[in-house]
Order: sequence, then structure tokens, then C-alpha cells
Amino acid sequence: MAYVVTDACTKDFVCVAECATAAIAPTAADPAAGTVSQVFINPDECIDCGNCAEICAQNAIFPGDDLPADKAHFAEKNRAYFN
Repeated sequence: MAYVVTDACTKDFVCVAECATAAIAPTAADPAAGTVSQVFINPDECIDCGNCAEICAQNAIFPGDDLPADKAHFAEKNRAYFN
């Protein structure tokens, strides 16, 4: 299962640069960056490498299978961003 960004995200875009498959959006240069409160991981493009979670200083990124129960809805929020 793909990694998931939760509401602890501060949108510093560090994870975007570390993503091996460019599965995280928006980028800092994307006009959509100013309209959202966090970045999102495309579950169809994520290869579960973990680079994003390792670099995230806010601990906002979890493997989908390890999402805390109170953050489970963020899996759908991440998917919905790309639909």
C-alpha cells in the first residue's frame, strides 16, 4: 500500500524532491500549491520506497498499512486529490 500524507504536513515540499517517482503533488512551483493545506501522494504512482517518510521532519507521512486510526481518512483524501 502507498504512503499517505496526513494533516501534520507543513507543506515544506522536501518530500516532493525526495520522491523517486514524482508521486507527490503539488510541487512548490504548481499554482495549486497555494490552494491546499498539504501535499498528497498518488497511491497509483507510489512505489513504497519510503524516501518521503524518512525526510519528513513533521512525521506527517505513514505507510498506508500503518496509518493511525484517527488518520485513516487521509488515505482517501490523498487518492481524491488525483481523481
